[in-house]
Amino acid sequence: MTILVWFVACFVCSAIWADPISQRSVLVLDQSAPLRPWSTAIINAVQSGKTDKSGRPISYHVEHLDLFSFGKRPYDDNLRTHLTDKYSDRSIDVILSIGPGALGFAVKLRAAAWPAVPIVFTAVSEETVPNPIPPNTTGFFVHKTFANMVKAGQMIVPNLKRLVLVGNPFEGAVYYPQFAKEIRELSVAFEIVDLMGLPVSQIRRRVATLPPDSAVFYFGINSDPEKRYSSAVEALPLIAASTSRPIIGDAETEIGAGAIGGFVLRPDELGRDAGRLLMRILDEGNASDIPISTDYTLKPMFDWRQLQRWNISESTLPTGSEIRFRPPGMWEQYSNQILMVFAALISQAALIGFLIYEHRRRQVAEVLARNSMAELTHMNRVATAGELSASIAHEVNQPLTGIVTRASAARRWLAAERPDIDKARAALEAIVAAGHRASDIITNVRSMFKKDTQDKSLVDINKLIWAVLGLVYLDLRKHQIDLASELDDQLAPVLGNQVQLQQVILNLIMNAIDSMRSVEPRVLSIRSRLNGHDCVQVSIEDTGIGIDAANRDQIFKPMFTTKENGMGMGLSICHSIVASHNGRIWVKAGNKRGTIFHFELPQTSSDSTKNMQDGGAVAKTETLA
Repeated sequence: MTILVWFVACFVCSAIWADPISQRSVLVLDQSAPLRPWSTAIINAVQSGKTDKSGRPISYHVEHLDLFSFGKRPYDDNLRTHLTDKYSDRSIDVILSIGPGALGFAVKLRAAAWPAVPIVFTAVSEETVPNPIPPNTTGFFVHKTFANMVKAGQMIVPNLKRLVLVGNPFEGAVYYPQFAKEIRELSVAFEIVDLMGLPVSQIRRRVATLPPDSAVFYFGINSDPEKRYSSAVEALPLIAASTSRPIIGDAETEIGAGAIGGFVLRPDELGRDAGRLLMRILDEGNASDIPISTDYTLKPMFDWRQLQRWNISESTLPTGSEIRFRPPGMWEQYSNQILMVFAALISQAALIGFLIYEHRRRQVAEVLARNSMAELTHMNRVATAGELSASIAHEVNQPLTGIVTRASAARRWLAAERPDIDKARAALEAIVAAGHRASDIITNVRSMFKKDTQDKSLVDINKLIWAVLGLVYLDLRKHQIDLASELDDQLAPVLGNQVQLQQVILNLIMNAIDSMRSVEPRVLSIRSRLNGHDCVQVSIEDTGIGIDAANRDQIFKPMFTTKENGMGMGLSICHSIVASHNGRIWVKAGNKRGTIFHFELPQTSSDSTKNMQDGGAVAKTETLA
């Protein structure tokens, strides 16, 4: 048991001690000082790779060499000794150098400490690398030329003639040593204003009064005779605040600090490319087998705020230019809200359109229904005409017979030897009265069967009842129906269509007559009164067979009938007419038997319509045998 515990403990300890060895280590050598935006962006992009393809973690060790300030031989020798001692107990798998100065230092450090370790370099121009390139070394060349900066300047200032140079002197510069030769060549075509190495305060005064055909070219200021700056772009905002002409830059970190832009290097892209190359070397192990990449291209990039400041149109910029710091448009800021509002508007428009369509459809349906009801009302009156034709013929025949008889008598009175003028005159007056009576009968009948109009006038409901009773007089006598009427003489007139209301009363009376054909006794009761709600109420009661209680709720529905040959439209038409007059109609069982139909209409309250006699209601009862 003791031996087993000892073996387990040894295995655990060996796993613990072996874990650091399983990590991969990368030594990053940056030629700049700490916290410089350019190198910081490169290092952050490189460190985005946390593990290699096999899943082993990668540990990054970053050293900022600050060669610009201290890059001399004793410093280099002391720094190499320091780093060799510092990492003597660490296994370094790859060295990454940033900048040409860091590449030269990395080659010497590798020879002293880790001869077999591969080197990856970035941010190095082809003109600044050792010749020949050391073995087991690869990386990326960047083509950083002054010609590209002048090309960008000509796009910003089309009539460019003066090139104003601002920055540290090219002698000893880690990124721009090849620019001095290019500037000498370009001095043939342009006037060169050299402000390199001057204090920032003096540069600000000089660039404040530049002519319109000038552009400022910024190469970075780490220090001047008056001050040391924490980064190469720290002085740029001071110069940009004073300059009278736009500033051309060649690094992404300068955009936003005062430079209008140009063809720039992007440190984050340099870092991502270097990180991918590191991963490949960690997997394959030999940098010599990977060729140096020379196809890195510069990106046209500009500051929107500086374009506005110098009134530069974006149409003059190269195709594919990236514009930084442009205020987001309405769509970019509120795209979700705009889409929601647009969707709401579309939904509301669709709903409003549907409601308008539905409203229009209902209006059309109502017009068609009213027209159909008017047609049916007319057809109902025409159908009623067949039933009333015998009564009408008899009623008209009486005055016609009287006219013929009295005309014959008048002829005899006038043909006598001594004409009796008085008797002839009396006969002629009787003929005139009979003619008027026949005319009134025909007029009333014709008005009954004309199509309705929507014209309304003041109607005396009692006179209307008596007019209808005059039309059905013969039917009442034919079926031996007694009439009991109780009409209030003090009723005010109602506002309505006389022909339509006459149709309602006629339909209800004819229905009552039909219901009493097979019963005894036969009594038709008609009443009119004020019902206490400022409405005139008319009640028509019969002693007929009555209406089944189950059918009373459906009696006013179209096409519903209890008659064998009925159309089911009469009571529906009555209901529609009464409703169009703002009234109501209903049915109840009779007091003993039969049915009572009630309808009421609002009476008028205008003083001009109150022509009734003073006094209370007078009840009249009449019986016809």
